[in-house]
Amino acid sequence: MALRAALGNKRALSGFISQLYFNSSHGRVCASTVLAAQQRSNSTSSKISVNFDQSTGVAVMHLQSPPVNSLSLDFLTEFCISLEKLEMDKSCRGLIITSGVPKVFSAGLDILEMYGKSPESCGEFWKAVQEMWLKLYSSNMVIVAAINGSSPAGGCLMSLTCDYRIMADNPRYSIGLNETQLGIVAPFWFKDAMANTVGHRNTEMSLALGLLYSPTEALKIGLVDQIVPEDKLMTSAEQMMGKWLAIPAHARQITKSMMRKPTIDKLTSKREADVQNFVSFITKDAIQKSLRTYLEMLKKRKAS
Repeated sequence: MALRAALGNKRALSGFISQLYFNSSHGRVCASTVLAAQQRSNSTSSKISVNFDQSTGVAVMHLQSPPVNSLSLDFLTEFCISLEKLEMDKSCRGLIITSGVPKVFSAGLDILEMYGKSPESCGEFWKAVQEMWLKLYSSNMVIVAAINGSSPAGGCLMSLTCDYRIMADNPRYSIGLNETQLGIVAPFWFKDAMANTVGHRNTEMSLALGLLYSPTEALKIGLVDQIVPEDKLMTSAEQMMGKWLAIPAHARQITKSMMRKPTIDKLTSKREADVQNFVSFITKDAIQKSLRTYLEMLKKRKAS
């Protein structure tokens, strides 16, 4: 559905790639596209790189869309295709998501997908964001986030969908849903995913103030489950993956579905209304003016 629409209208972005937030602190894929059944296979696209080790049943996905892994429509489309390929390969039981871009996991939604666009384009983009979240949050695979850089806004949302989050212990990195800093309101399913993770009060404070947390602060409220030295991040992710995969798959998957189904069903039942709410909000003159001001500020910073 949303993925098919994204594929049918896939377009390349040009010019300046938004560094939104980072600088301020169901279509189906045909079975023939499944990863080849070989001992070790690799697939690479322009924005997503996947390495699947069939001997362990674990894939590692690197987000590689410089400069800051902004979640553009193109990025989200490739991400969803890559994820679906792994889901369709029954030998793939686990996925580690990390960044191939230094110092940033993902800077969040690409502002150029929301600024100066038609309502139709904004709606198409938002459906792709929904699709990413739904696929990750409902996945039968064990998904571990190896957060090796800053992860604000949409990057934090991606992390929240995972079963376990490990963050590099670097005080220069931050994570959080900081949309209000730009005058944008995080939608209900962003809120629900965070509340399921850190509780109602921490979520209320975080969203209202647009807070970004250091790794130590994020660990304290439960936004991440573990912090480790940066050079131990992938080893720690692999070790934790082993613990999750040691649990019988049917019991783990049913438990995950039981915990997450109410949140998933809430978005699924309100998906079209959520798109309309987003389009109505983001195309308001006041919001477009705020986005334009922010873009101009970023361009000045880049030029200086």
